[in-house]
Amino acid sequence: MQGTLLDMSAAQAWFALQTMPRNEKKIDYLLGQKGYECFTPIYRQKRKWSDRTVEVDLPLFPTYVFCYISPSSIGKVIATQGVTRIVGFGRKPAEMAVEEIEALRLLTSSNFLREPWRYLPDGTIVVVETGPLAGVQGIICPSENGRRLIISVTLLQRSVAIQLDEDTVISVIADCRE
Repeated sequence: MQGTLLDMSAAQAWFALQTMPRNEKKIDYLLGQKGYECFTPIYRQKRKWSDRTVEVDLPLFPTYVFCYISPSSIGKVIATQGVTRIVGFGRKPAEMAVEEIEALRLLTSSNFLREPWRYLPDGTIVVVETGPLAGVQGIICPSENGRRLIISVTLLQRSVAIQLDEDTVISVIADCRE
């Protein structure tokens, strides 16, 4: 269901609302006051000023709030001050995958450290920066235990999959789907 287009006869679904910068908490509150279920995943970051260091809560997805609404509510939601649009394709809002929202909710309710990260789709060509494989290039792909690096031998048309440690640093070279 990931990124599916809105079916106007559908029941409620999760949508991503794009907001004005630094308005996520305000919009979450305003829509909550209107009776809508919203979700704005956050993370904690230390900020240092000249006289002190404090931890602040910041949105994991700046300028986005997730909202559980029905198609008939779209106009009311967009009319909320600070909401710029509902994310979609063309002029059609796109539903979010429930599994992704559930995963984010589990993550934010846990004590795991979290931070925003650049999206790396399957098939992204990367180079390993640290450890015994430093300098090795391959294609990143998910696995049950984290992520794998696929190294191919073109001449033989064979590949090898290597499980990467969590602390292995990689750099993106290119997205091979381009």
